[in-house]
Amino acid sequence: MSGQLYSISLSGPNQTSLVQNITRTLSQYKAHILDISEAVIHDWLSMALLIELHPPGYPDDLFAALLQTAKTHSLHLEFGKISQEDYERWVQAQEGSKSIITLLSHRISALHIHQVAELVSEHGLDIVSMQRLSYLDSPRGTVHPSMACIEFVLHGHPLDMHMVRNALLHLSHQDGIDLALQEESPFRRQRRLIAFDMDSTLIQTEVIDELAREAGVGEEVSAITAKAMQGELDFQTSLRERVSLLKGLDVAILDQVAQRMPLAQGASRLISSLKRLGYTVAVISGGFTYFGSYLQQQLGLDYVFANELEMEAGRLTGRLKGEIVDGPRKAELLQRLADSKGLNMHQVVAVGDGANDLPMLNAAGLGIAFHAKPLVRQGAKQSISNVGLDGILYFLGLRDQDAPR
Repeated sequence: MSGQLYSISLSGPNQTSLVQNITRTLSQYKAHILDISEAVIHDWLSMALLIELHPPGYPDDLFAALLQTAKTHSLHLEFGKISQEDYERWVQAQEGSKSIITLLSHRISALHIHQVAELVSEHGLDIVSMQRLSYLDSPRGTVHPSMACIEFVLHGHPLDMHMVRNALLHLSHQDGIDLALQEESPFRRQRRLIAFDMDSTLIQTEVIDELAREAGVGEEVSAITAKAMQGELDFQTSLRERVSLLKGLDVAILDQVAQRMPLAQGASRLISSLKRLGYTVAVISGGFTYFGSYLQQQLGLDYVFANELEMEAGRLTGRLKGEIVDGPRKAELLQRLADSKGLNMHQVVAVGDGANDLPMLNAAGLGIAFHAKPLVRQGAKQSISNVGLDGILYFLGLRDQDAPR
């Protein structure tokens, strides 16, 4: 690169003719555009350019011409020379590793962004860009987003990525916000398979507890369920114990329970959006196929893997049929499903809330603990604890425009 390098920055009221007028001025001096960026917030524009003049002549004339153009548009202009050494250092920094932090909250305050900026700086990272992925709230319009999202792009090599994740998890819990850290990669916007746990993830209840209440054994089953979800009991043993307490329950009760299952907030929007984008959507659950099949019809799911309740003469026998879907089995089924679709596991998303979901969450390229217990949030790569399931759309780098409400 033999030309002279210059930086140009402009700010002021946005005007549609600005880009064509600035570039017309630059073209008259045969400038090469090395980089360009523009952002508009409300009606205020900020533009930055990096140019090369070759041959490196007439910078004073160019500056005078740009100044006149800026004056015409009521813009503030800054024009500076850049050394080859500084440019090379900057280029090398751009080629370094990138990370993404996604900030989710019902409302985002200046304090939230300050805390994120302070945290990443402490861990040797630089924020190089920020963008809002969610719609702006419109007091007089029809757009009233249920959450706000800011995406930060970071450069640098943290000393310990695990330490950064833990710091973000602590900040999330402290401020009632959700923060996700991901390494930028070609796969981040090329995910094609998502698998959900069912109970307390895709729906806002534990079906076995609902069945137990109908069978009059609610307290006994709930106590076992709580211990299993916390990882205090072996899942297979606890599941068999709970199902055995349902012996004799009329099968007709299952349909009643299925019809009143409340979907998780944002579930319909998330799934319909991902289906429209070509995702395969599955349930891989330690719950029961009867209820998974009901959701399959309701939401258009592609696959359901769960446990099958044995029935005889219109009543539950208190036993299960076939292989139990526990934690290791969930991870195995997820891998098999990805393989059948020809997908790399980096292209897979898994969502769950219980300890038995951790093998599946950690096998996926993006594993998300959803409204989960502390043990599960700590063990998963990402977590959402304050907003609905459709917050996952932002983790995928999608904007609200990509997923209409």
